[in-house]
Parts: sequence; C-alpha cells; structure tokens
Amino acid sequence: MTNDTLQGSREWWSQRWLDLLDSYRFKKRLERGRIYARQGNVLSIEFQGAKVLARVQGSEQEPYKVSLSLDPFTEEQWGYVIETMSQKSMFSAKLLAGEMPQNMEDVFTANGLSLFPFTLSDVHSKCSCPDKANPCKHVAAVYYQLGDRFSEDPFVLFKLRGSTKEKIISDLRHLRSKTVKTSQNEPSEVQESTHEKRFSVKIESFWQYNEPLESSLVVIVPSTGETILDVLGSIPLAKEEENLTNLTAADVVMKYLDTVYKDVSQKAVLAAMNVGGG
Repeated sequence: MTNDTLQGSREWWSQRWLDLLDSYRFKKRLERGRIYARQGNVLSIEFQGAKVLARVQGSEQEPYKVSLSLDPFTEEQWGYVIETMSQKSMFSAKLLAGEMPQNMEDVFTANGLSLFPFTLSDVHSKCSCPDKANPCKHVAAVYYQLGDRFSEDPFVLFKLRGSTKEKIISDLRHLRSKTVKTSQNEPSEVQESTHEKRFSVKIESFWQYNEPLESSLVVIVPSTGETILDVLGSIPLAKEEENLTNLTAADVVMKYLDTVYKDVSQKAVLAAMNVGGG
C-alpha cells in the first residue's frame, strides 16, 4: 500500500495524530520508524495509567524500552468535557459505534482544552536506546503504531488524556439519563403549576379586568342581533279601538320603546368612543 492509500484508509483522528509526527523535519529518522512499525518491530504496547509503555526491537538483541505520554486532563476538566458531550446524543452514538465525531475537537476547545497535541514537544517520550535525538526511530515506530490503534479504537486517544472508555461511557449515560428524567418531569410540573393557579382564582374578582385595554384592539359597534324587546315580545296591554293607522296601544308602546332603545344604543357608542364628551 502506498502512503496515499494508507492515508485514505485511516480515520481522520488517526491521520491527525500522524500528521503531527510527519511535520518533523528529520524525515529519514521518521521513515525508519515507519518501517519498524510496518515490519512488526514494536513487540508490545501497553498502558500504565495515561502513559504508553512499549518494547521495540532495534539492532541490538535486547528490545528497547519506550515510554510516551501526553499531559492528562484533570477529573474536573473531564467532567466539563463529558457534560458538553452529553448535550448532544450524536457524540454518545458515534463513540459507542467506535467512531470519533467529526467535530469532537470543538467539545474540548469549548472547555479551553485540546484533544490533540499542538507540537511534538507536547508529546513526552523516552527511549532506552543510545540515540540522543528525540523522537528516535523507536519512539517514531510506537507513535505510528498508536496511529493504527486510534483507527481501531478512538478511546485510546482519550486514554492518553487520562480517561478510560468505561468511565466516559458510564458518565455519558448517567448525565443523559438525568437529562431525560428532567425533561419527563417538566410537563407534570407545568401541569401542577397550572392546576394551582386555576384554583387560586378569586370568584368575586373573576369578571374584573383592571389592566388598560389596547385601543387599536377594541372595536365598538351597536348590537345588530336580537334585543331584549325581541325576546319579551309585545306588552300585554288592553285592546283599544283601532285608529286611522290601525295601531293598537301595544303597537304604539313597542314602537316608542324601540325608538328609545336605538337612541340609547347610539348614545352608548358615542360615550364609549368619548365623542362630544368632556
């Protein structure tokens, strides 16, 4: 496989880790380290806390001992990171599927942290070989090997920062379960509050409204529907002889009351609109 093919097959977080090493100016030393990693010279890699301990077979019979580490985050810093992760279900789903979310770095940046080292000086490494240069080809071999480990398990990178897969998943589930419970309880709390408000209304002031009305929202019109006169019907007055207009006494009274009603309605509208008043 060519270098381009290898880069295409790596996950972005693994390639990001290797790009830092590839920026090192001593290319020949790095190339020997890459060959060591490809030929299986890295005999073992294990974690001791957040530190990587490895054995690399060099030109001597006895393998060289290599250690590599990053500055781990404190429990408090991890707490902030996990809390930020828990706010988006995508992070939990991706990590549980063995993938690193594309914007995972933003979670750390939002908390003033960096998941990846900025420079090689941020990577603390030692080797028992006589080469005084750092990184030597044995350290480079372990570095490349870790890049392959990252592709298989993104939690290896988190381990270098001081947290384990089990701890991260456990904390994520705990925080997300609390979020779900809170969201489930909110409607009942709102209902309870509404219920309390409903029964706190005073009957004697129920029909009162003491706030000023918005004039643009108030439309005043006379009644055009059925009036009290329509409901009551004719006043039961004694029949009188019909006059020239064929009106009974009851008809005269109803006609008069109708005129009065219309007059009062008109004056009420004018009073409400404050027309001609003081």
